[in-house]
Amino acid sequence: MNYPRSAYLHIPFCHRRCFYCDFPVVPLGDKASGGNGPGSSSIKSYLEVLHREILLVDQGKPLSTIYIGGGTPSLLIPEQVVGLLDLLKLRFGFLSGIEITLEIDPASFDEFSLRGYVDAGVNRFSLGAQSFDDNVLHKLGRRHTVSQLNDACNLIADTYRKGYITSWSLDLIQNLPGQGLLDWEKQLLKAIEFSPPHLSVYDLSIEEGTVFSWKIRRGEMDLPSHEISSDISKLTSQILRKKGFSRYEISNYAIPGHASRHNRVYWSGANWWAFGLGATSCLAGKRYSRPRKRKEYEKWVKTQELHGKNSALQISNHYQSIPFDELLIVGLRRREGIDFRVFGEALGWDEKNLEANILNLKMRWKDQLKMGLIKESGYRFCLTDPDGMELSNQILVETLIWWDSLNNYSSL
Repeated sequence: MNYPRSAYLHIPFCHRRCFYCDFPVVPLGDKASGGNGPGSSSIKSYLEVLHREILLVDQGKPLSTIYIGGGTPSLLIPEQVVGLLDLLKLRFGFLSGIEITLEIDPASFDEFSLRGYVDAGVNRFSLGAQSFDDNVLHKLGRRHTVSQLNDACNLIADTYRKGYITSWSLDLIQNLPGQGLLDWEKQLLKAIEFSPPHLSVYDLSIEEGTVFSWKIRRGEMDLPSHEISSDISKLTSQILRKKGFSRYEISNYAIPGHASRHNRVYWSGANWWAFGLGATSCLAGKRYSRPRKRKEYEKWVKTQELHGKNSALQISNHYQSIPFDELLIVGLRRREGIDFRVFGEALGWDEKNLEANILNLKMRWKDQLKMGLIKESGYRFCLTDPDGMELSNQILVETLIWWDSLNNYSSL
């Protein structure tokens, strides 16, 4: 049985919506807090519904990872985090050595609350830095300043050095408007100065309905050219490799022993629980997304209470992994790539079919293999770093075309 051993909790509240964000969030204003300040009643009422959703689940297997994301989960006071973790422990139990991650915003916590989160059981923090330039932060719609970010990094780094947490991560965004190679190198080296064991470096993505998408339509976004964007991405990989980081997934780098165990669940084909507004769980190989609007989510929970649970809250009695086309995508995003012999065995391929299908795929990948974008080792294929990962989308498209051709052929 592929029982879920991980849980994601979504805390949708934030001070303000960043200009690039299309997540299901609820902005409460710059003075909001989860205690007794502005927005606190909204946070408390949401947590009550979130608790009710968790209680709907039959007791499952002990958890090995928990990720509390958002939004800005650090708007919660430590006692509210304790309440959530206690409920999860009651419902599922915790395995020894569990990884518990809390996303935090530089402008939403202090030393007192950080220690409170640690006392609650959090042993890994993910800090949303995005940039070490005040002008860039302003253009992103971020609330925090570089001074606040520096203080936050020093505080978390000190907490890590003293052994109170097992790891921490910094989030950065590359290929921002007006960004050049020298600008980005300065940003990245500044982040490394704080010695985070893990870095997540995301390319700016323009999503429909965001402020940035509106600016794009008005011609107000000076995005880097494809050439500069590619050079920035390669520079990221080169600098971090020299600093001892391993690129274990397209957007994630870690020093040995600090890869995010929770994130790897998403890319391994495993199942996971998820709770909260807009959260997506994966049970019995199927993904279920909760409503993204507050009232609709509350109604959804109430419906389960009155009429019985739907599949998003039940464990299947039979094993099922995620669809094979998704396994292809998540597999190629990882450093280790895909072992197609194992993949073929799961599909029931005999040796003849395996050889024929791999040959067909290599023909589809002919140019990428010749250019050194894909590394072949027996039946295992992985994207090279940085060139292959930089052009991953093109490779993934070719891979899905190959997969579709197999399915079309078998249906004839």
